[in-house]
Amino acid sequence: MLESGQRRVMAFDYGLRRIGVAVGQELLGTAQPLQMLTARDGIPDWALIGRLLAEWQPDLLVVGLPLNMDGSESDMCARARKFANRLNGRFNLPIALMDERLTSYEAKGEVLAQGGSRDFARHGVDDRAAVLILESWFAEAAAGRH
Repeated sequence: MLESGQRRVMAFDYGLRRIGVAVGQELLGTAQPLQMLTARDGIPDWALIGRLLAEWQPDLLVVGLPLNMDGSESDMCARARKFANRLNGRFNLPIALMDERLTSYEAKGEVLAQGGSRDFARHGVDDRAAVLILESWFAEAAAGRH
């Protein structure tokens, strides 16, 4: 395992119909959108995730945790945790959970600001939300909170 600061990290914005994926380098603290995966009732194509992991070789996986605005756990938190546990169990990579409050809202704002329509599924909101989750995780790691 690489030392903190040198890791390649992949993030997931978990959803029941779509899962956004982003990748980034901890040293730079930036992320890029990678892909939007379709999911059926929250179940992704595990073989496709396996191919992404084989291609990008991340050292750590970050999964967004959809907390309520007051910090309490939403119904989706249990499903996101289950997804994170399955990632760990299937691919044996370390997992971190990251508060993702307002990331989808912010990603939708970015799409609209760039002239996109409100057809957010077509314009990459989920993978952009994964970028925001990962960049937030990088910022907390740099501040010594991980």
